[in-house]
Amino acid sequence: MRRLAGCLLALVAAPALAAAPAPGRYQATLCVATSASAPPNCGPAELEVHSASRAEVRVADLVYRLHLRPAQVDVTAMHGRMEIDEFSAEYAWQGDVLSFVDAEKKARYQVKAGARIRPPR
Repeated sequence: MRRLAGCLLALVAAPALAAAPAPGRYQATLCVATSASAPPNCGPAELEVHSASRAEVRVADLVYRLHLRPAQVDVTAMHGRMEIDEFSAEYAWQGDVLSFVDAEKKARYQVKAGARIRPPR
């Protein structure tokens, strides 16, 4: 629990919009830890940045829609057209990594942007 509290404090102290990638599609890695003591599970994802305030993270047929506000992110998890979860959290960009915590579920999320995906010609 102390580690989770530390993560939350670190997120509050960091500037939320410090280094968001430019709009576009990126290869990404999504890491999720389901408790303060659990190691994160990581896998490939796709990050699509629509603007400084809107982004999506895709993992297979799951999409996390992110509405980035100055102090918090509103997250809506979708499976196809069905909403399966939603929550708001404080967040931070640190380099090319977006971090946020679902405090109610004690789940930590990190999305690391990788190479930009070029549109097909």
